[in-house]
Amino acid sequence: MIDYTRLYAALAQRGLQAWLDRLPEQLTKTRTLSRHGDFNKWQAVLHLLPRIKASSIDLTADSVRIGGDGDCDEAMRQDIERALRQLHPWRKGPYTVHGIQIDSEWRSDLKWRRLRDYIQPLTGRTVLDVGSGNGYHCWRMSGAGADLVIGIDPTALSIVQFNAIRHFSGEPPVYVLPLGIEDMPPGLGAFDSVFSMGVLYHRRSPIDHLLELRGLLRSGGELILETLVIDGALGQVLVPEDRYAQMPNVWFIPSCPTLMAWMKRCAYRNVRLIDSVRTLPEEQRSTDWMSFQSLTDFLDPENPELTREGLPAPRRAILLAHAP
Repeated sequence: MIDYTRLYAALAQRGLQAWLDRLPEQLTKTRTLSRHGDFNKWQAVLHLLPRIKASSIDLTADSVRIGGDGDCDEAMRQDIERALRQLHPWRKGPYTVHGIQIDSEWRSDLKWRRLRDYIQPLTGRTVLDVGSGNGYHCWRMSGAGADLVIGIDPTALSIVQFNAIRHFSGEPPVYVLPLGIEDMPPGLGAFDSVFSMGVLYHRRSPIDHLLELRGLLRSGGELILETLVIDGALGQVLVPEDRYAQMPNVWFIPSCPTLMAWMKRCAYRNVRLIDSVRTLPEEQRSTDWMSFQSLTDFLDPENPELTREGLPAPRRAILLAHAP
């Protein structure tokens, strides 16, 4: 697993003592991770990965690229691919590791393209990515110049996948920690940019989530919020009775005007919508690296504008705002 010594030093340097006081103990408690039935197998995969010095690292390309074609021979490349495939399913990406193309379920690069030209420049910034998954966007944030990027995600496989990618990347200032937002000190007020992408609709209280995010930002810091939305006017919100697109943990899907009103009620400034688009199979689909059901299986086969439950098909929006 990752040595967090440099992270602790970076937090101390940034005056984040309130978090540093509790973080080492949080990270030693692996109960949430280890209770997953496959965790020990995944850990064994990490230990089998060979140590190879990457001749090049490109965090600006659509596929996060680590290592050149000549860094290892074909036999070793096949061994690496077999190991990485044992960490199936890969939800976020794409990645290219020593010539091995990890074609993830989500083309996460498409989301990055939709927001990268609108957000405040990340150069020199301290960034938090809430619900980061395996860290694809964290790598892109680092490639955009962020000084320190921290992702948090409580999902065991996401943490292991991030560690597998980081294993080949040296020791960049990029971390994904096995934590949820509820593990963060409230009112930390430390981050220049906070990303919450694909999280809000999973929270039972979207207002509380928006307030938690605001509390993590420094004054004037930027929130980048990406979430499911519906078409509709101010005040309209979809509350699924059971599942939404086969997901059981979707609570509130607001219209864009409603979401903007929520954010303003939470005292965010300069709230603005920068993108709203239907999710298409080109962006979310089954692949060799994620062979389970995906978007097309969750839609009405006779009307792709509806989910299997007869609700509006997924539409996602990106909003930006500043903390007061």
